[in-house]
Amino acid sequence: MVQQLTPETKPEIIYPDSDGNPMADNTEHYEWIVKIKENLEILFASANDVFIAGDLLWYPVEGSAKIRQAPDVMVIFGRPKGRRGSYKQWQENNIPPQVVFEILSPGNRSQEMAKKMLFYQRYGVEEYYIYNPETIELTGFIREQEWLEEIEEINCWVSPRLNIRFELTSDTLEIYYPDERKFLTSLELNQRAEQEHQRAEQEYQRAEQEHQNYQDLLAKLQAKGIDINNL
Repeated sequence: MVQQLTPETKPEIIYPDSDGNPMADNTEHYEWIVKIKENLEILFASANDVFIAGDLLWYPVEGSAKIRQAPDVMVIFGRPKGRRGSYKQWQENNIPPQVVFEILSPGNRSQEMAKKMLFYQRYGVEEYYIYNPETIELTGFIREQEWLEEIEEINCWVSPRLNIRFELTSDTLEIYYPDERKFLTSLELNQRAEQEHQRAEQEYQRAEQEHQNYQDLLAKLQAKGIDINNL
């Protein structure tokens, strides 16, 4: 009697879409994450191969569900926009996030931030920015060969990848688009959109009034037997 051996099946590895941690520790932390993420979305709206995410788990190694990190904001060039439950790098042409942002909050500990730094350095991040809204301190790192080296002059620094400029003032961090427009909050963006809508509506009404005035003038001339084609 021949006994047939059943091949051993490996258990399926689950890559959770959440690490159970909140996206932000306080309102200011959340506002900064949204501000950076949404303005970057606007900046790269026409680029179909730039994927931007906030608080999305990034798994760099297939088969290792515990090797992961959820940057506050990350930008990946060379990957299409679209919804993802997590960023599994081996399913994304093995392209790591090139730019990462972290917003510090009172809950962040130095040991935790050191681990993040080592993670981003090991798995290919090119630019890493850390902002502390409480102390108004910005720290930046840029990859030099295998290492993330601190940017010595961060004030007025222009990101090589994003082409945005950082400027520290006495009370906040300002970030500028390549055309020197400021990054705005969601409320400010909404207010600007409303103002532009009102301005467009006023222009439309003005054009409509001018057209009506022109039509009224034509009617008056025709009533007097005047043909404007013969003028």
